[in-house]
Amino acid sequence: MEYRKLGNTGLDVSVIALGCEAFVEDNNNAKLFFDMAEEAGVNYFDLFTSDPDARSAVGEALKGRRDKFIIQSHISSVWKNGQYERSRNLNDVKAAFEDSLERLGTDYIDVGMIHYCDADSDWDAIKANGIVDYAKQLKAEGRIRHIGLSSHNPKVAIRAISEGDIEVLMFSVNYVYDMLPGTENVDDLWADEVYEGGFKNMDPDRQRLYELCEDMGVGITVMKAFAGGDILDDKLSPAGASLTPAQCISYALSRPAVATICSGARNEEQLRESIRYCEASEEEKSFAEAFAAFPRVSWEGHCMYCTHCHPCPANINIADVTKFLNLAVAHNESNGIAEGSDGFRVPETEAMHYKVLEHHASDCLQCGLCETRCPFGVEIRNNMKRAEAIFGY
Repeated sequence: MEYRKLGNTGLDVSVIALGCEAFVEDNNNAKLFFDMAEEAGVNYFDLFTSDPDARSAVGEALKGRRDKFIIQSHISSVWKNGQYERSRNLNDVKAAFEDSLERLGTDYIDVGMIHYCDADSDWDAIKANGIVDYAKQLKAEGRIRHIGLSSHNPKVAIRAISEGDIEVLMFSVNYVYDMLPGTENVDDLWADEVYEGGFKNMDPDRQRLYELCEDMGVGITVMKAFAGGDILDDKLSPAGASLTPAQCISYALSRPAVATICSGARNEEQLRESIRYCEASEEEKSFAEAFAAFPRVSWEGHCMYCTHCHPCPANINIADVTKFLNLAVAHNESNGIAEGSDGFRVPETEAMHYKVLEHHASDCLQCGLCETRCPFGVEIRNNMKRAEAIFGY
């Protein structure tokens, strides 16, 4: 199993995590899934459901091994009239949190995830009704260790993260959704009419969100990496062609700030398929050639950090240099500072990460071999010149 830092939380999380779907559909899966997870080295799971039976089943499955798992459980997911609801009523939220702790058999949650906010008005309500303050209180008391937010809308997520209280973001990440503009209606993400005519390149708000999270040390946990299974099926995929589970996971993990993929497995084989990612070859994980061949999607000129351009004769890690270049530019643009202007400054984090690279943009031979390999027509030599100018070497 591979592990990554979850932003600035200090938590080392497995790149494959347990999603909540299996516990929602069949509570009897809980012990089996946790046994499989423990054996594979999976140490992170998401529990968005407020279903008391599901929570109790997970609590039973955790007995004797609480310390082996990092819990991401949702604040403001409540159970009323025999069904799940999203609530912004503080009394309901508090009661649901206490119920969650009791049923899970723990006195703390590692990531308290404020549940499902896709609209500016909803974020206003979350703050006005005291839910953010409640999360801060829980953190001060040690009853949650970190504050999170789940969202499908990059515009709202950018706003919430910019305000400084969110440490972990749960976000829907796959190449199809990444091309769509932010929307307050989550159903738009899978509406057929939204995909008519095809797409070109990543939505700028989604790109900005990933870069902002990286810049601010906010870790991303991924939901919907397979778009509900649609992008695994040629007939259902809006791109007109499918990817394998390993390629979907590899794509999501290539986005800045992403730490773990919550696998929405509904059965043993689906969970095994996600876990097998860690044993897959680089060829099996590679999504670049598949993306370049999609009949209804174009990523022309956009670096996907896919490393298809490697190896470099000068041994430059082209993908990392490009990523740090983009992060530095994005940080300044968010403050209204254009590349090349007098006020442009490289953030300390990007400067440090760039410095420790074994080879830098100044080592570029300008041979262009990388560009002959790039499936997306990225002007890599120009990016190396830009990086050298920005970082100084």
